[in-house]
Amino acid sequence: MKKFTLAVFFLFVGGAALIHYSIGKHEAPLPSSQPVSLQPNIYEDLEGYQDIVELQNAFIRNAKRLKPTVVSINELVKMPSSKKKFRKKSDGWLSDFEDWLSDSFKGKYLVQSLGSGVIYDPRGYILTNYHVIEDTDEIMVKLMDQSEYSAEVVGVDPLTDLAVLKIFSFSSFQVPTFSSSKGLGVGEWVMAIGNPYGLDGTVTVGVISGTHRTDLGITTFENFLQTDASINPGNSGGPLIDLDGNVIGINTAIAEIGAGVGFAIPMEMATKIADSLIDKGTVERGWLGVGIQSLTPELAVSFEVSQEKGVLVNSVDAGAPAHKAGLLQGDIIISYDGQIVLDSKSLRKLVAESRVGKSVRLRIIREGIEKTVFVEVGKYLS
Repeated sequence: MKKFTLAVFFLFVGGAALIHYSIGKHEAPLPSSQPVSLQPNIYEDLEGYQDIVELQNAFIRNAKRLKPTVVSINELVKMPSSKKKFRKKSDGWLSDFEDWLSDSFKGKYLVQSLGSGVIYDPRGYILTNYHVIEDTDEIMVKLMDQSEYSAEVVGVDPLTDLAVLKIFSFSSFQVPTFSSSKGLGVGEWVMAIGNPYGLDGTVTVGVISGTHRTDLGITTFENFLQTDASINPGNSGGPLIDLDGNVIGINTAIAEIGAGVGFAIPMEMATKIADSLIDKGTVERGWLGVGIQSLTPELAVSFEVSQEKGVLVNSVDAGAPAHKAGLLQGDIIISYDGQIVLDSKSLRKLVAESRVGKSVRLRIIREGIEKTVFVEVGKYLS
């Protein structure tokens, strides 16, 4: 027991001395924090490395600049009230009015993501796809800053799958730079921004895989850009952007044949439709009233013509502009308003883009003889 007491005593005294020594002795200062030396970038001197860095910087810059102009389009679905109040008829009009107020302003809404859109005009016009807002009653537009606006439909064009919405604010909205896709080459870098699966501001990158894609069965008038930039459900209506940060198309569809194949409406087409919808609320297109088919080598031999460009008139609608101009079944149209007609697709495009009421000069072949016919363009009724 005495040995244990002495051990405790010496331990206590020794500890006190150690504490006294620590307090009396000045501690050596810790070394000041210095930046950690990083390993040198072994790739920066390689040929092409700086080009990759510049490409990456372009993606970052474009995403930062364009994101505020891309919106999320949602549908407000009113939830049924869980509690119903049963009133007697004798409650009168005041009770009915209270019920109306309750239903109108106190109801709960479910927000369902529909797709994307891009601010087209500083006044609050939004460009998107028709199929995004089709059969939708209450539309709510959310910007990247999380501000929300009720939107009204200005006009729609199902034939190109485009629509214009309008939101209201006392301040103007940021608008991207829109540019034509003409001259865009296969293999050029592009970016898509949208809200796939409700994930706001998603950015994907790819290249232009093809241009002037038609006969896809997506819309009536087709002239799509094809891209492998990932486009998923919810991207529809969002912008396709070139490396300079210009909007060159409106993302519209995904091919059913597999992943990595998406389509966008060229901006030059979308601009015409959007401007018409904003100005008039509708889109006017030209109409001749003829059934046509492309001139094939077999048809050229059958009709004894040497050329293989043009379209064959296989029917004429009674009372239509073509009928009034004297076009006949079996005529071959080779020129429209001074432009060579290559096939049925090119003629449909030329006619649709013609001003209603314009007198257009046609060059035709009838029974082996070239003739000129003038036709007044009618209005296409969808």
